[in-house]
Amino acid sequence: MRYVQSNEKGIATLIALIMVGMLTLIGIAVMSTSDDEVTITGNGLQETRAFYAAEAALESAAAKLHYLSDSAGGLTTIMPSGYGQINESNFTFETADLGPVEQRILDNGTLAGLHARVKSYEMKATAVNEVDGSTVQLSQTFERALVPLFQFAVFYGNDLEIAPGPDMTLIGRVHSNGNLWLQANSSLNIDSYITASGNILHGRKGPGGVSSGDVNIKDGSGNYISMKEGGTDWLDADDGHWYDSSIAKWNGRVQDSTHGQGPLELPLNSTDDPHKLIERADGGNTDSYEELATLKFIDGEAFELVGSTWNNVTADMNSKGIIRLDTFHDAREGEDVISTELDIEKMYDEGYAPSNGVIYFADDNGGSGYPALRISNGEELDDGLTIASENPVYTKGDFNSVNKKPASIMGDAVTFLSDNFDDALSWGSKSARVATATTVNASFLTGNTETTSTNYNGGLENLPRFLEVWSGKSFTWRGSMVNLWNSVQANGDWSGTYYSPPIRDWAYDTDLDDPNNLPPESPVVRVFQRTGWKESDIGYTNLDYSDLAVD
Repeated sequence: MRYVQSNEKGIATLIALIMVGMLTLIGIAVMSTSDDEVTITGNGLQETRAFYAAEAALESAAAKLHYLSDSAGGLTTIMPSGYGQINESNFTFETADLGPVEQRILDNGTLAGLHARVKSYEMKATAVNEVDGSTVQLSQTFERALVPLFQFAVFYGNDLEIAPGPDMTLIGRVHSNGNLWLQANSSLNIDSYITASGNILHGRKGPGGVSSGDVNIKDGSGNYISMKEGGTDWLDADDGHWYDSSIAKWNGRVQDSTHGQGPLELPLNSTDDPHKLIERADGGNTDSYEELATLKFIDGEAFELVGSTWNNVTADMNSKGIIRLDTFHDAREGEDVISTELDIEKMYDEGYAPSNGVIYFADDNGGSGYPALRISNGEELDDGLTIASENPVYTKGDFNSVNKKPASIMGDAVTFLSDNFDDALSWGSKSARVATATTVNASFLTGNTETTSTNYNGGLENLPRFLEVWSGKSFTWRGSMVNLWNSVQANGDWSGTYYSPPIRDWAYDTDLDDPNNLPPESPVVRVFQRTGWKESDIGYTNLDYSDLAVD
């Protein structure tokens, strides 16, 4: 029995030793696996740090390129490069010029399909982690595009409101660098991209009720799709499902800040105030159209650029009837307008056409009164023409209606008068100012008043101003409408008391899609966008910084 008991104890001890050994091996294996996982996790962490360092380097290169391009007025030949340290990782970056400027159609983003002058760049960044040498290389391509403003049917540098009474169809792209409100009494149809750097909303910004007329926007398949969701519900930026639902409904053709749409940079080099475009070149205002003009009218005098010399041609122009002074009443402003009348037909007949097609006007009338420029007899232009004025601009009668040429009008405000407008009757009642049908083929860049809680500025449908009774008469217009500022001089409130609206036969001029048909010295928006991105060559290495210099 003792033998048996002793043998059983030995077996039990052996089994116990085997179990301890097995547990020890398992423990060692677990510890080894844990160490491997810690090592792997550590390697992943260092690689992640290197990745973010390389990404930061790319963003630094992009920011530098953006700044250099802005400083150069649009495009730059300086290629940023440099090195630095972040996230326990050393990085280098460089930028490559991918070739000369191209005139081509954009194929990325909401501006796809527009003609632009495009410069392309590639940026590369390499980051090496200091702890274990983890290396990440990233690259991205960017393009800097100069897009003519007049390729938008409607472009607003501030809030845009569209609220037509009768049916209205907008052909062409619509953009606002602020919020965009849409509504209609009857119907509003928009056939292209709608973008806003603020929010896209149904309804009205200012006072007044919200109209129930349908608002339809064309989707990617060419079908008009309503903003109405059913009943009184409308799909806009106030909807919790706006991002996904708008993409599904309109195939990405409707985008605002929710979708990442930012403001499109205005055509400015030395200032943040777009009104400087039409102000004098005094005081270093390099954005002024006075700098571009070859024929200008300043404070009652006329000057023509011949070679590099400005000749005073006031007396000759006056004697030939090219310019003269007139006075009439603007019922919206409540002002007696002291207008310099520019006869376009006589200007051409007498050989005073601007050599580059740009005319500039500014008049302070000795610091008193309400000076302005009025354009007459402009039915037919000899060539492309751009007229820019610091003051309000009025056109009388048809403009560029015969053998259409590229043309634009820029002013503090732009008012269209029919050929029937009689200066002598302008002080009388509204009923005395009866318009006749008028045709204008010109893009215009102008100002407006601001909608407040108590006053509506008239919206897009009243951006072009009128002073006559147009009931039953057509105002036919083709071009591009651009509003970049609140009017400084012509700041009278909009109302329906001083005019009756025309039949609005309005459309974007599709000829502007061809860069050859743009008016002389057309302004541009500058767009900087990424077109490609990739990650490559992840490994381990060391970097030598001795030959690198910060740009």
